[in-house]
Amino acid sequence: MLNKARASEVMRRLGTMGLSQALICDPLSIWYLTGYYTEPYERFLALYLTGSCNKAEGVLFANYLFPDATTAADRLVLYSDADDPIALVAGETNYGQTLGVDKELTARWLLPLMEARAGSGFALASGAVDAARSIKSAEEQDLMREASRVNDKAMAWLTTQVHVGATEREIASRLLDEYRRLGADDHSFEPIVSFGVNAADPHHEPDDTTLAPGQMVLFDVGCKRRWYCSDMTRTFFTAKPTARQLEVYETVRRANEAAEAIVRPGVSFAEIDLTARRLIEDAGFGRYFTHRLGHQIGLQDHELGDVSAAHDEPVQAGQCFSIEPGIYIEGEIGVRIEDLLIVTEDGCELLNHYEKAPTVLET
Repeated sequence: MLNKARASEVMRRLGTMGLSQALICDPLSIWYLTGYYTEPYERFLALYLTGSCNKAEGVLFANYLFPDATTAADRLVLYSDADDPIALVAGETNYGQTLGVDKELTARWLLPLMEARAGSGFALASGAVDAARSIKSAEEQDLMREASRVNDKAMAWLTTQVHVGATEREIASRLLDEYRRLGADDHSFEPIVSFGVNAADPHHEPDDTTLAPGQMVLFDVGCKRRWYCSDMTRTFFTAKPTARQLEVYETVRRANEAAEAIVRPGVSFAEIDLTARRLIEDAGFGRYFTHRLGHQIGLQDHELGDVSAAHDEPVQAGQCFSIEPGIYIEGEIGVRIEDLLIVTEDGCELLNHYEKAPTVLET
């Protein structure tokens, strides 16, 4: 059934954009607003929102082949593969008003909607849903905590899998079974397992690289539990670190902790990024920190609203995002340390509790 509180909040945000109607096509946003989820693949799926911030109304357009959506919205419009869903949508929308559409609506459907004059104009409106999803309710925050608790346990398990002769791929391939044993449903993204110099590639894909004695190990992993995602990165030693390795590691750790220390409502995302970036720059490694500091997270691992120098908006209580500084020196070393946090009324709450002090694993 349409979640009236969430739908009304989206309508309120649409109103600030000058919109009174929107077509939501992102399956996860539809789930967020209705509790109904299906992957439509090449078929059309959309929730039409209209009304006001005090009384939102929703019409779901779904194919007969989809799982039963009878109770998903105020009204259900079903169509077969022989029907034209665009004509059905145009028959419901207010063609005298601009129609908001979301970022998942492909040209395959958007262009026919424009030709059918489903609205007097069209505007990108997914920001209204993304902004509503950004502020996590108390229930959602508990779900985020649960997912991160599982991830902490999974990280402890990963450290036991490290041994000379193991490959990145074989460790990564066993992680899903461990997640499920711990109560998770799936990965929230494909796990990153990096040995040695591979860690200098921030998005390295696990391959058949074999762990050699003394190499460093990086794990960037996350799970989904009851729809909500976790994400954490830790970097480990497998021998006593050299002075250079320890310098890089401690620089990243200080940057991580310094950024987390200033998070509170009113501080801008850009200021949080700058806090970590300055520390790394002052240590002489600025050109090796090559990405933004973090990203928001919830039903998806990466949600709208990054922690970067380009994002000047202030953080708000209830938002959840990552803090993940890194130093990547090609051919030599890669270190990243990542936590998730929830913004509270007067600071923040870290969701990850796995140790960040330099740790040497037995191999």
